[in-house]
Amino acid sequence: MKMTSIKMKKMLEDRLQNDEWKTIFNRDKDTFRIEWKESGKGITITLPNVVAKYENRGEPALDELEDHVQEALRIMNETHQLTGKEKNIIPVIRAGSFPTETEDGKKLVHTEHTAETRVYYALDLGKSYQLIDEKMVEKENWSIERMKEIASFNVRSLPVDMKKDTVYGNDFYFHSTQDGYDASRILNEVLLEKLKAECEGELAVSIPHQDVIIFADIKNPEGYDILAQMAMKFFAEGTVPVTSLSFLYEDKTLEPIFILAQKKPKEKGKED
Repeated sequence: MKMTSIKMKKMLEDRLQNDEWKTIFNRDKDTFRIEWKESGKGITITLPNVVAKYENRGEPALDELEDHVQEALRIMNETHQLTGKEKNIIPVIRAGSFPTETEDGKKLVHTEHTAETRVYYALDLGKSYQLIDEKMVEKENWSIERMKEIASFNVRSLPVDMKKDTVYGNDFYFHSTQDGYDASRILNEVLLEKLKAECEGELAVSIPHQDVIIFADIKNPEGYDILAQMAMKFFAEGTVPVTSLSFLYEDKTLEPIFILAQKKPKEKGKED
């Protein structure tokens, strides 16, 4: 039986029962919101996205979503400070369409990155993190620039553990520790410069969602198509999608690759 938004709404209501929360279904926007009754702070979920993930992965997709929602709601009810937690301030990558304000009107600290992506800043809380808004910085008597510098330093300290796969003569390196900052490694210029120096071909980078980054040593035209297919697959599966586009790294800049994936890699020994 086909899963629908109405059925998914009922499944989420069953999973997210709490006397201190209330749920709101918006039929017109196809969204489901869970919020604290007292403060009105909450999280809004786009139901068609959840349905797609459920059809692809089943109950584990809902288990992950349930954990995410519960942790996000818990964080909303707590007050956090930056002083003394400098090592826990880390940049995160989001899609360019990601909001620059919270639902209660607080301005999130952010930096423009590419036409497709934007950098936000997070205070790591162990199991999760909180995006940093301007008021959090002002309370500490910090400058926003100081906070950004701390985050930039910290991202260079994140460990990198890559798995290599060679396809049609192109080398692909995958990093996915699911620490919440996998895509943030794209901001580690020291790492990018090292990989660029080691590349035989062009260095391409893909950040389809928050929990993966793909580096590619592209040595022939097929490599671009393979990377595009990989990025699209990961983008569709990610809990926090970023962009299905990949980037070429050249002269310390990231330029989007607009790939028309019409050309499939040819099998060896076969002609068109």
